[in-house]
Amino acid sequence: MQKIMVLGGSGFVGKRVCAQLVEAGWAVTVPTRARSHAAALTPLAGMQLLELDVHDEAALTHSLAGHTAVVNLVAILHGTRAAFEQVHVALPHKLLRACRAAGVGSLVHISAMGASDVRPEQAPSMYLRSKGQGEAALLHPSDRASGPTVTVIRPSVIFGPGDKFLNVFAQLQAVLPVMPLAGASVRFQPVWVDDVAHAVVTLLARQVHVGATPGAAEAAFPPVVEACGPEVFTLAELVRLAGQLRGVNAGRGRPVLALPNWLARLQARLMELAPGEPLMTRDNLDSMKIDNVASGKVAGLQALRIEPAALRPIAARYLQRP
Repeated sequence: MQKIMVLGGSGFVGKRVCAQLVEAGWAVTVPTRARSHAAALTPLAGMQLLELDVHDEAALTHSLAGHTAVVNLVAILHGTRAAFEQVHVALPHKLLRACRAAGVGSLVHISAMGASDVRPEQAPSMYLRSKGQGEAALLHPSDRASGPTVTVIRPSVIFGPGDKFLNVFAQLQAVLPVMPLAGASVRFQPVWVDDVAHAVVTLLARQVHVGATPGAAEAAFPPVVEACGPEVFTLAELVRLAGQLRGVNAGRGRPVLALPNWLARLQARLMELAPGEPLMTRDNLDSMKIDNVASGKVAGLQALRIEPAALRPIAARYLQRP
């Protein structure tokens, strides 16, 4: 049984990745600052929880010994420039060095739609710039030392039970008479969480199989995959759909009020000042200056023989009130 380490394995996407890896026969290690944070994973057979600060490069390198592959799902949506730098840029640099030192052969890195390893500084937000810089660290290292086969997955917004996207919009409509919405016309191509997890497992299986021949893995499939669903929605359409599927307002959902940019930025600033994790920040608004849809310039899920699932049938099952 081959061993894999999943960074960020206790998160929304990470749990589904771990479940599918275990089902595929991998022995999975999930590093966590505290075991209680990953308690939901303990029922999975072949699962090892390891108390570890993944930003500690020496400890990470030591812990990777004996592992065949790594998946990196560690990410933040909100934060300062320094926080984005630490999580999205510095960690990939450390992880690549750790993989080289520990002899890890495969690395799958989850990035974001809209990020780019080419001229990442041109992205409109700190989030996307840092995501692109992290991709560049893995795909274009400054030295030419040998290392793991790297594949970057760029998902659009991810939906599924427990998501913080459709669920949030449905919950807000249960209490608000109208939905004031920033970025109402921005387009998204939502992808099911299980399809993203399936992509990770498929890529790893290919890398490990093909990687037995030096250089063959790179030729067998592209280094970047865009993970998108089969449908494109505006944000306003997704908000309405979330309310409708929850049964709000007799199944009609709430009216959506598209905010002009100046008012959207004011709303985001006020949300930043509120206690707790904000629903929206000005950096999130900057990310929405570009559509969150497939570019068509790199491989999609179909290249992995995955037919992405449509949103409505799945969302209807978990958004409907019991």
